[in-house]
Amino acid sequence: MAEQARIRTLKSLGQHFLVDKGIVRRIADAAGVAPGDTVLEVGPGRAILTCALLEKGANVVAVELDRGLHAELAERFAGEPRVTLHHRDALKFPLDTLPVPYKVVANLPYQVTTPLLFHFLEANPAPSAIVVMIQHEVAQRILARAGTKEYGVLTLGVAVRARASLCFTVPAGAFRPPPKVKSAVIRIVPRAEPLLPDAAVGDFMAVVRAALGQRRKTLRNALGTLVADPARIDAACAGAGINPAVRGETLDLDAYLRLTRALFPER
Repeated sequence: MAEQARIRTLKSLGQHFLVDKGIVRRIADAAGVAPGDTVLEVGPGRAILTCALLEKGANVVAVELDRGLHAELAERFAGEPRVTLHHRDALKFPLDTLPVPYKVVANLPYQVTTPLLFHFLEANPAPSAIVVMIQHEVAQRILARAGTKEYGVLTLGVAVRARASLCFTVPAGAFRPPPKVKSAVIRIVPRAEPLLPDAAVGDFMAVVRAALGQRRKTLRNALGTLVADPARIDAACAGAGINPAVRGETLDLDAYLRLTRALFPER
């Protein structure tokens, strides 16, 4: 009865534990984990992935929010010097305290996937690689191409900072309890050379949000929420080689970069 209550509590927190050892080995392989690597793992849960990372020779910094699980992990790894365990919210974890370089390898909590990804991508220094299991639908949005229904702010927010690729998909049967959504493992590698200065990334995201905020509007009309002067919009589009009558979802990353530079040349 106590175990049933425990499972209900975990479900209420959106937790689904990965139990397939073959999958965790594939995740560790996809991350290219090597002896001596520092790896940040968010939500280690029952530590199946943690153990796979240790088998690869990694030093694991594990961040677990669930108090009960943290206590179990602390007891389990009390004699393991290569595991550093933190009981805290991963969104508030100070990434600048990690040794450089470091990697992020995790089965991310699905309800906070997007803010966690940007927490990593906006870190200074950013991780050398991020290999994470996430909801398949979110993976599709990250990897989407211009002109598709999945393409949007998330796609471009990741793309301006990093390169993303699909590693493999994961069936629901690999978890206990099985989730009602499909899962996927993706690899995200932050760009060594930024496409825009840090000060201009905010401008880029503002342009993207305005252009994609109302997908049925033309670019000229959509950008009106960001730039009040239509003449400035038309001039920027002309300078970027973009037809202002197109819709924002048809523009790729390069087009948005050109448009941002044309709208905010002072950056």
